[in-house]
Amino acid sequence: MVDVAAAAGVSRQTLYNEFGSKAGLARALIHRAADGYLAGVEQVLGASRATGDGPAELARWTVRAARADALVEALLTGVWGDRLPRPGDPSPGRRAHPAPPTPAELLALVRDRAVAVMGDRSLSRDRAELEIACETALRLAISYTLVPAYPGGQCAEPESCRPITPMITSEMDTSLSAETRSPRKIIP
Repeated sequence: MVDVAAAAGVSRQTLYNEFGSKAGLARALIHRAADGYLAGVEQVLGASRATGDGPAELARWTVRAARADALVEALLTGVWGDRLPRPGDPSPGRRAHPAPPTPAELLALVRDRAVAVMGDRSLSRDRAELEIACETALRLAISYTLVPAYPGGQCAEPESCRPITPMITSEMDTSLSAETRSPRKIIP
């Protein structure tokens, strides 16, 4: 905390008053990473209005954001590791940031934001189809985060994720309309 206080130009006591403990500071940093990721999601969705590739662009952004920030990767995957321990719950009686969202909660939050933005301008898909498309794109992006492609292959570098866009779009369109032999007839 001494080094953090010195770098921030405040006293150590000010940090403790604001965050309560090292764990409180860690939770604040995690929330900052989550807020940055969500702001990027909204920016990407806003920029994809012209192309109509919202789910694919969302997947590309998610892979890039997770590769660029270990906290975002941990938030999306739930894999915290030794050097990045899972944040604990806030101490009772202290003013602190709440526990960060679980990966499932974060995925649902991002999916719902994407559906809200894209649903306003999507006439060809109903809300349920759009939810499935967005969640599929996010889960595919998280799989690329958990198990990166072979070195030198697709998505070895964040900018090389561009080939994912047509693939995701094609797969989602196929999965939303494919006939099956199941009693449901349509793959959801």
